[in-house]
Amino acid sequence: MSSKVISVDNLVKRYKELIALDHFSMDVDEGQILGLLGPNGSGKSTTINCILSILEFDSGDIKVFGKKMTPKSYDLKRLIGIVPQEVAVYDEFTVYENIDFFCGLYIKDKEERKKLVNEAIAFVGLQDFVKFKPGKLSGGLLRRLNIACGIAHKPKLIFFDEPTVAVDPQSRNNILEGILKLRQGGATIVYTSHYMEEIEQICDRVIIMDKGQAIASGTVDELKGMIKKSELIRIEVPGLDEDTLSKINELKNIYTVSYEDNILKVEAGSGKHNVIDIINILQDRGLRLKKIFSEQPTLNDVFLEFTGKELRDDL
Repeated sequence: MSSKVISVDNLVKRYKELIALDHFSMDVDEGQILGLLGPNGSGKSTTINCILSILEFDSGDIKVFGKKMTPKSYDLKRLIGIVPQEVAVYDEFTVYENIDFFCGLYIKDKEERKKLVNEAIAFVGLQDFVKFKPGKLSGGLLRRLNIACGIAHKPKLIFFDEPTVAVDPQSRNNILEGILKLRQGGATIVYTSHYMEEIEQICDRVIIMDKGQAIASGTVDELKGMIKKSELIRIEVPGLDEDTLSKINELKNIYTVSYEDNILKVEAGSGKHNVIDIINILQDRGLRLKKIFSEQPTLNDVFLEFTGKELRDDL
């Protein structure tokens, strides 16, 4: 079996005049957690639906576990789990019945299915709620039920689409820890989220999409190294004048300098001595420094630099 669980090559998908995917390519290696990021309408959902053969595409090639994916690739679909953004369970079923139903789409043997359902219940911590119907569950418990329904059949490839939307911090932490455990158990995971700290926490590699294309990819650290801003420096220093600000602005690697409410804020590029160079200027002018902070860029900074700050609408 190929070490590449997903291979997408030059994928094109059009909706009449709109190009949703523009020669998009990506690979996901076995055992990897891939973060798929992009603004609304960037093509993330279209990509996933094409991989799952829910959508037809105009050109390109998709392979899953080394085989071409088609609507009738039931052998491949048995190996895939999907946890959608919207909670997709049956209100008239109990927790147990919901998980049993979705597991039963793949596992026909009743004894094996019973074992897998109980393992999924234990995995997401729903042992005390097996007889509850979804309407009686909190948002966090519903999300955990949604996950259990998607993973009960022990898939080797799992798609998580915004699994922590509108849940409390404890539930979010529980879900993220569960995803890491799934990877430890051998699963390969594709994860989409607008919570950048989640991507930083669990993803081995990240692809940023925009306008149907992959505009950047790499580890989180590699992505941070691709942007101009690599350090945000804040210094509390009273009495700063325009001449001093100009001197700081003339330093190598400095992109922006601002001063408000006694706080000097400097955005700088890559360099080992940015803070020292700024402090030297301030001390040479006899200014008294109170607090100094230096922050490295976040994945959110990377995302905004690559995709811009304008609001987007869904397709």
